[in-house]
Amino acid sequence: MSNIVTQILNNYPGKNSTTEQAWDYVQRTMECCGWSGRMDWQGNAVVVNSSQLLFPCSCQNASLVEGNSSSDSGFCEAQSLDWPVYDRGCNSSVESWLFANVGVILGVCLGVAVIELLGMILSIGLCKGIHTEEYTKVPKY
Repeated sequence: MSNIVTQILNNYPGKNSTTEQAWDYVQRTMECCGWSGRMDWQGNAVVVNSSQLLFPCSCQNASLVEGNSSSDSGFCEAQSLDWPVYDRGCNSSVESWLFANVGVILGVCLGVAVIELLGMILSIGLCKGIHTEEYTKVPKY
Protein backbone atom coordinates (compact mmCIF):
# COMPACT_ATOMS: atom_id res chain seq x y z
CA MET A 1 0.00 0.00 0.00
CA SER A 2 2.92 2.29 0.66
CA ASN A 3 3.95 2.19 -3.01
CA ILE A 4 0.43 3.11 -4.14
CA VAL A 5 0.22 6.09 -1.78
CA THR A 6 3.72 7.23 -2.76
CA GLN A 7 2.67 7.14 -6.41
CA ILE A 8 -0.46 9.17 -5.58
CA LEU A 9 1.63 11.77 -3.75
CA ASN A 10 4.23 11.98 -6.51
CA ASN A 11 1.55 12.44 -9.20
CA TYR A 12 -0.62 14.88 -7.19
CA PRO A 13 -1.03 17.89 -9.52
CA GLY A 14 -3.30 19.94 -7.23
CA LYS A 15 -6.18 20.08 -9.73
CA ASN A 16 -8.84 18.80 -7.30
CA SER A 17 -9.53 15.37 -8.85
CA THR A 18 -11.41 12.65 -6.96
CA THR A 19 -8.23 10.93 -5.81
CA GLU A 20 -6.80 14.23 -4.63
CA GLN A 21 -9.99 15.12 -2.76
CA ALA A 22 -9.89 11.76 -0.97
CA TRP A 23 -6.24 12.19 0.02
CA ASP A 24 -6.84 15.80 1.10
CA TYR A 25 -9.75 14.60 3.27
CA VAL A 26 -7.54 11.97 4.92
CA GLN A 27 -4.79 14.48 5.69
CA ARG A 28 -7.21 17.13 6.98
CA THR A 29 -9.33 14.90 9.22
CA MET A 30 -6.49 12.76 10.58
CA GLU A 31 -4.16 15.75 10.97
CA CYS A 32 -1.24 14.12 9.20
CA CYS A 33 0.98 14.79 6.20
CA GLY A 34 2.19 12.27 3.63
CA TRP A 35 2.19 8.51 4.20
CA SER A 36 5.21 8.10 6.47
CA GLY A 37 5.81 11.81 7.03
CA ARG A 38 5.91 15.23 5.45
CA MET A 39 9.06 14.41 3.47
CA ASP A 40 6.98 12.14 1.21
CA TRP A 41 5.89 15.29 -0.62
CA GLN A 42 9.49 16.05 -1.65
CA GLY A 43 9.05 13.62 -4.58
CA ASN A 44 6.06 15.49 -6.02
CA ALA A 45 6.77 16.97 -9.45
CA VAL A 46 4.87 20.21 -8.75
CA VAL A 47 6.76 20.85 -5.50
CA VAL A 48 10.14 19.96 -7.02
CA ASN A 49 9.71 21.99 -10.24
CA SER A 50 8.17 25.09 -8.66
CA SER A 51 10.18 28.25 -8.10
CA GLN A 52 8.03 28.93 -5.01
CA LEU A 53 8.11 27.07 -1.70
CA LEU A 54 4.96 24.93 -2.04
CA PHE A 55 3.39 22.50 0.39
CA PRO A 56 0.05 20.66 0.32
CA CYS A 57 -2.67 22.82 1.86
CA SER A 58 -4.52 19.81 3.26
CA CYS A 59 -1.73 19.02 5.73
CA GLN A 60 -1.37 22.58 6.96
CA ASN A 61 -1.20 22.71 10.74
CA ALA A 62 -3.60 25.51 11.74
CA SER A 63 -1.85 26.02 15.07
CA LEU A 64 1.40 26.92 13.28
CA VAL A 65 -0.17 29.41 10.86
CA GLU A 66 -0.73 33.04 11.72
CA GLY A 67 -3.66 34.86 10.17
CA ASN A 68 -6.22 33.37 7.85
CA SER A 69 -6.31 29.77 6.74
CA SER A 70 -5.86 29.06 3.08
CA SER A 71 -7.40 26.51 0.75
CA ASP A 72 -8.14 22.93 1.81
CA SER A 73 -6.78 21.41 -1.40
CA GLY A 74 -3.98 21.92 -3.87
CA PHE A 75 -0.75 23.62 -2.88
CA CYS A 76 -0.06 26.61 -0.67
CA GLU A 77 2.99 28.82 -0.66
CA ALA A 78 5.24 28.65 2.39
CA GLN A 79 6.87 31.77 3.79
CA SER A 80 9.96 29.90 5.01
CA LEU A 81 11.77 26.62 4.32
CA ASP A 82 10.06 25.06 7.32
CA TRP A 83 6.56 24.10 6.12
CA PRO A 84 3.74 24.77 8.64
CA VAL A 85 2.44 21.20 8.33
CA TYR A 86 1.86 18.16 10.52
CA ASP A 87 4.99 16.06 11.05
CA ARG A 88 3.18 12.76 11.61
CA GLY A 89 2.53 10.52 8.61
CA CYS A 90 -0.92 9.16 7.80
CA ASN A 91 -0.02 5.45 7.87
CA SER A 92 -0.45 5.09 11.63
CA SER A 93 -3.72 7.07 11.58
CA VAL A 94 -5.18 5.01 8.73
CA GLU A 95 -4.08 1.78 10.43
CA SER A 96 -5.69 2.75 13.73
CA TRP A 97 -8.90 3.79 11.93
CA LEU A 98 -9.03 0.42 10.15
CA PHE A 99 -8.52 -1.48 13.42
CA ALA A 100 -11.21 0.59 15.14
CA ASN A 101 -13.71 -0.07 12.35
CA VAL A 102 -12.80 -3.66 11.44
CA GLY A 103 -16.14 -4.94 12.81
CA VAL A 104 -18.17 -2.65 10.57
CA ILE A 105 -16.03 -3.44 7.53
CA LEU A 106 -16.32 -7.21 8.09
CA GLY A 107 -20.06 -6.90 8.77
CA VAL A 108 -20.66 -5.12 5.46
CA CYS A 109 -18.55 -7.67 3.57
CA LEU A 110 -20.36 -10.56 5.24
CA GLY A 111 -23.76 -8.99 4.49
CA VAL A 112 -22.91 -8.59 0.81
CA ALA A 113 -21.65 -12.19 0.67
CA VAL A 114 -24.87 -13.52 2.26
CA ILE A 115 -27.04 -11.55 -0.19
CA GLU A 116 -25.05 -12.91 -3.14
CA LEU A 117 -25.29 -16.46 -1.79
CA LEU A 118 -29.06 -16.15 -1.36
CA GLY A 119 -29.33 -14.87 -4.93
CA MET A 120 -27.40 -17.86 -6.22
CA ILE A 121 -29.53 -20.31 -4.21
CA LEU A 122 -32.75 -18.72 -5.48
CA SER A 123 -31.53 -18.75 -9.08
CA ILE A 124 -30.55 -22.44 -8.82
CA GLY A 125 -34.00 -23.21 -7.42
CA LEU A 126 -35.60 -21.30 -10.27
CA CYS A 127 -33.53 -23.19 -12.84
CA LYS A 128 -34.51 -26.53 -11.29
CA GLY A 129 -38.16 -25.50 -11.34
CA ILE A 130 -38.17 -24.93 -15.08
CA HIS A 131 -39.22 -28.14 -16.82
CA THR A 132 -37.67 -29.06 -20.09
CA GLU A 133 -40.18 -29.17 -22.89
CA GLU A 134 -40.28 -31.91 -25.42
CA TYR A 135 -39.79 -30.27 -28.76
CA THR A 136 -40.25 -33.41 -30.87
CA LYS A 137 -44.01 -32.83 -30.95
CA VAL A 138 -43.68 -29.32 -32.36
CA PRO A 139 -44.53 -29.32 -36.06
CA LYS A 140 -41.71 -28.40 -38.39
CA TYR A 141 -42.37 -26.08 -41.32
